[in-house]
Amino acid sequence: MLKIIVDAMGGDNAPQEIVKGALDALGQRKDFKVVFTGDESLVGRELAKYRYDPARVELVPCSEVITNDDVPTHAVRSKRDSSLVVGLKLLKEDKEAGGFVSAGSTGAVLTGGIMLIGRIKGVMRPALCPGIPNVRGGSTLLCDCGANAECKPAYLAQFGVMASAYAKVLGIRAPRVGLLTNGTEEHKGDTLHREAYALLKETRGIDFVGNVEGRDIMYGDVDVVVSDGFSGNIALKACEGCGKTVADVLGKEFRRSLGTKISYLFAKKPIGKLRSMLDYSRQGGSIFLGLKKAVLKCHGSSKAKSVTPTVCQAVDAYRGGLIGNIAAMLDGAGFAEDAGE
Repeated sequence: MLKIIVDAMGGDNAPQEIVKGALDALGQRKDFKVVFTGDESLVGRELAKYRYDPARVELVPCSEVITNDDVPTHAVRSKRDSSLVVGLKLLKEDKEAGGFVSAGSTGAVLTGGIMLIGRIKGVMRPALCPGIPNVRGGSTLLCDCGANAECKPAYLAQFGVMASAYAKVLGIRAPRVGLLTNGTEEHKGDTLHREAYALLKETRGIDFVGNVEGRDIMYGDVDVVVSDGFSGNIALKACEGCGKTVADVLGKEFRRSLGTKISYLFAKKPIGKLRSMLDYSRQGGSIFLGLKKAVLKCHGSSKAKSVTPTVCQAVDAYRGGLIGNIAAMLDGAGFAEDAGE
């Protein structure tokens, strides 16, 4: 049976919310089991609170935890019995393991993924790729959103290929790709973005439609937005902040008076739909594209309702053949040979 490894000790709300979220995912899907890595006593105490099929849950005891205060490379090398390192080793060594989920340190997850899992042949830099809810009712993939603050044009071209492969796994047959910059005209942007534009335009196997601006991400006119990690992270946080602001303003306004409370009764359904769309916690985590197995990162403050879809994302990535799809698209685009930095 397919196994999804879950770092039960990663994140601000571990292990309580991590355990609950992963168990809830078992209720949504019937074709996999969860393997928790973490403190046997603490995780066992949480598991005792719930009813579940014991044949679909496993606990691998660990004695250490990597925190956000640890230096990622040093922590991965020195804390060999941490829930994160043990989980990634299981992902690499167990043939039935198809994915790994953690809400722990982003740097440690990426470092551990590269060191222990390794990159797909030809991948220059793995990229972090979340889905941003858009007005069309789907998600726009943003790649990269923080793994690579400084990029070369070739990295961005690969991001477009890898995110297109992921979009196809998610059911988008011909994903449209845009490059995030400060204007839609071809000549816009700095040297990096102008050179990346030229490369993306010539990259085989993707449907590159040109430049897009930050405001276009949530409109859904493109399915993939390619970005350097610095700009992508700012765009991601801006979208999250906008969603929270709109939800808070609506809540305050409709509680302001008796009249607005009555008005809310008539607008309850569309407002509920808007709130749901803007609730990023329901979108799940971000996948590191370019590694040899599916590694997904939840936000550090994730609650159970965010962990659940992230675990399901890991299942879908495996079942959809994501790693093979990325390798095939990189090959078709001419990136199959080991690339220089």
